[in-house]
Amino acid sequence: MMLIGTGSTMAEWDPALLRLLARDHRLILFDYAGLGMSGPWHGRSFDSLADATAALMDAIGLARADILGWSMGGFVAQRMAVDHPRRVSHLILAGTNPGGSHAVLGTPKAQAIDSEPDPSDAETLHELYPPDRQAEGRRFLRRLEGASRSGEIPDDFHVPAATTRTQVTAEDPWLRSNRNYRQLGALAAPILVAAGARDPVVPPVNLRRIAAARVPRSSLVVFPGAHAFLFQERRPFTRVVDRFLRQ
Repeated sequence: MMLIGTGSTMAEWDPALLRLLARDHRLILFDYAGLGMSGPWHGRSFDSLADATAALMDAIGLARADILGWSMGGFVAQRMAVDHPRRVSHLILAGTNPGGSHAVLGTPKAQAIDSEPDPSDAETLHELYPPDRQAEGRRFLRRLEGASRSGEIPDDFHVPAATTRTQVTAEDPWLRSNRNYRQLGALAAPILVAAGARDPVVPPVNLRRIAAARVPRSSLVVFPGAHAFLFQERRPFTRVVDRFLRQ
């Protein structure tokens, strides 16, 4: 199960990363409520998005799954593991934070871009790729364009501003409460925690805190790159994921 970040549809995963992961794994991508062909979002928390993910698993007859959550998707993935522990075989948390006072926010500019309903390509690439890897970022955008034209991925990148605002609003209670951080220590599923060394949105200290402070069965890997380190370093990232999921 692939859980994407704030203000994004399922079409915004890097097709090159998906091709690598799909060699050995069945990938399930979907739009959160309020996006794409999904219905409206009646909840206001990441718990409600975790509940919706579990309901989707019920609808497709999937009892358990490996969960990969990136950025805001990592919030949903953590709540899946806490609220629906029997549904999670392995948990992969990429570029996310544990919430509460233990979360360390990124730069004001990156936070502002991450909260925008319709950021420009230049703004998006500013947070996804380091300044010296912007050419790789532009290649990522061209991959999205080509894959959507060919039908490999849905040609749907529109995100309603109201949905983005609701997702951003849900971050307020996430950051005010230490509930999630406290609950992480009780998780039984094996956990892979992945960070980008130059991530301006989610500094890697957040992943270190998840791995070292609260989760006994976790391993931490820090990759070169910014917030889209899993796209930039997709081959080594996939190798790490493949090894982890064989455990």
